Amino acid sequence: MPEQATVPAQTPALWRNGFRPFYLLASVFAALSVALWALQLAGVLVRPYLAGALWHAHELLFGFTLAVVVGFLFTAGRNWSNRPTPSGLSLAAFAALWVAARVLVLTPFGWAAALVNTAFPLAAAVALAIPFLAARNRRNYFFVAMLMLIAAAVLAVHLAQLEVIALPAWLGIQVALDAVLLIMTVMAGRVIPMFTNNGIAGANATLRPWLEKAALGSVLVLLLADTLQLGGLALALVLALGAAVHLVRWWLWQPWKTLRTPLVWVLHAAYLWIPVYLALRGAAALCLVAASVATHALTVGAIGGLVIGMMTRTARGHTGRPLLADRADVACYVLVLAAAVVRVAVPLTAPAATLHAVLGSAALWSVGFGLYALRYWPVLSRARVDGKAG
Repeated sequence: MPEQATVPAQTPALWRNGFRPFYLLASVFAALSVALWALQLAGVLVRPYLAGALWHAHELLFGFTLAVVVGFLFTAGRNWSNRPTPSGLSLAAFAALWVAARVLVLTPFGWAAALVNTAFPLAAAVALAIPFLAARNRRNYFFVAMLMLIAAAVLAVHLAQLEVIALPAWLGIQVALDAVLLIMTVMAGRVIPMFTNNGIAGANATLRPWLEKAALGSVLVLLLADTLQLGGLALALVLALGAAVHLVRWWLWQPWKTLRTPLVWVLHAAYLWIPVYLALRGAAALCLVAASVATHALTVGAIGGLVIGMMTRTARGHTGRPLLADRADVACYVLVLAAAVVRVAVPLTAPAATLHAVLGSAALWSVGFGLYALRYWPVLSRARVDGKAG
């Protein structure tokens, strides 16, 4: 008989499942990171190891996004394998490692920051590999590989910053972005059609096997192209094809039927930012738009939107609450998705107002995730309302 994925009854609620501490940490960090960036720009944080745009990109990816990914995978991995994933003291140790990584990049201690930031995704990969291998859960080995790729990418960023390797630090950022895009592509294909059909009668969200393979393949080709540092017309063609494939995929999921179900439409709205990102990045490869506009379509729109949608749904479902978005949830969705619209649309249509767009988008993002932190703090830190474990 397989080992049951149980947690000791005396374990405090916050440390019973991976989503609890990491969703809370990620949302608080998302709300506060803009203020930390401002302190850097104002010179209050003296001699930070990572500064400016590189710190901003690093922390969005390896801080905020990775916290949510690890929290989700520790939670889902327990269900997928029916084996224990980190809880109690081991989960608290993972959270402490993540916090240490956030602090160290704001200090002059580059090697310490490099080691701790690399250790976090690598340790998470090992923690997931143990139950997956024990349960022979081959379908989800992919996530272990992606965490290892992210660990390699963050190490490359730091080695470049420390002038150990002659590669741009931004290459590691781009590879990690592609890895996160691949994770989102896989998970979206698994959950968005299922949530749509389960939550909306007659939705008939459709999956086409060939299209699913094409969507995944397009991101894998992009990952290879970015690793080889391809650009120009060749990259633009890869991105245009990927944008078309992901747009058709999204359309077959019947997004227009979800408008009265916020817990579902938020996922559709967020996924739409993936083909938008690919199209804009293709235009950027041809020097038609600024590359930062495309990047923020992915980071604020797709990542931010899918994260806020999944964080509310997971927190509700795994604490025994109804799978219905309340007004606070909808406000979070609107604020985060509005941040994406402002950050992408304004620089495209009114370049002179780009600075105002950046500030406005940052404010919307901070309020959206700050509201989530306030709303879900008691949910994440207390026992399930139905009395079950988890």
